[in-house]
Amino acid sequence: TTTHVTMAKVLEGLKFIAQDSTVHATLKIIGAMTVGLAGLGLICPGLENGKRNWLPDATTSPQKRKWELFSLQYGCFWILCFGIIIGGELFVWFDDVHYMVVCVGLASPLLLQPFLFPSITNDSDVVWYERYSVKANTWIAIFSFIGNYWYTHYFYTVLQSYYTMPSWDLNGVPIPLYFATHFYFSFYHVLANLALRKTFSTLAPGTMRNVFVVALVIEISYITAFMESLTISGFPCYGFSDRFLAYTLGSAFYGLYFVVSFPMFLRVDENGTRMSLFTVVVEALASGMAVLILLDAVRVALGQDLVLKLDRPCKSDPALTCEPFTYKTC
Repeated sequence: TTTHVTMAKVLEGLKFIAQDSTVHATLKIIGAMTVGLAGLGLICPGLENGKRNWLPDATTSPQKRKWELFSLQYGCFWILCFGIIIGGELFVWFDDVHYMVVCVGLASPLLLQPFLFPSITNDSDVVWYERYSVKANTWIAIFSFIGNYWYTHYFYTVLQSYYTMPSWDLNGVPIPLYFATHFYFSFYHVLANLALRKTFSTLAPGTMRNVFVVALVIEISYITAFMESLTISGFPCYGFSDRFLAYTLGSAFYGLYFVVSFPMFLRVDENGTRMSLFTVVVEALASGMAVLILLDAVRVALGQDLVLKLDRPCKSDPALTCEPFTYKTC
């Protein structure tokens, strides 16, 4: 049954984590970063009357608080769905239509909620373009689109990554990924908001707190990138030519996305302030450009040419398509 297959996959995954040297090497890097961050935290002065908030204040930012809670709750649902799909190997039955239905379907609740169910985020009496849920979705949607449309080609070039499942593409990237990235990034950025808000409401302003925040952003960016790579390692239609490089240095490369986006996304309507939708769009575009520059700087430093192709290799070579669609163009 699907349940038995899923449990077997979970046990197999735990065994993999326990024995894999690449995972161990990456965990050592994360461990070292955590020790350093903890050391910084011990010497940072705290606020005398710090609120130590994880979530936005219910009085000054009720809409943002509701949206973050909704995103966290919905995150549990889509993670469960992906766990069943990958753990139960349901993807072996998927074709291009199934991938679209799953990813668009899972992104839709987040994208449509501000307009169809604004009461969930306490936005019913707020004009649509001033709703935090609209601003948050707009910011994530822009950044996600840039990430797929542009950044994926840096993964193809620098990390030699590949997607080989059957799918309709846009600029050489499977279209379902544009939608999947939306709910992935919404969840990631809410978690980052919690960590950063806790820091700002606990530690006293000053140089030491600034250093701690920088270190925190770097570590949670690296962990986010690594955990995504690890959790989808059971999906055979996505991979790298060098897994050790992808997990260790590749996590730092992917983490560049979040080094920029995590602190920038937090700014939207934080601490009771109100950011216009136009400013949200501008800041999301600016963040996207900043990440593009960082990724390109790494590529240049490595002496690699950037190759942009409209079609994935499996479009012309059916042998590259993942099982069970091998020998069929993707």
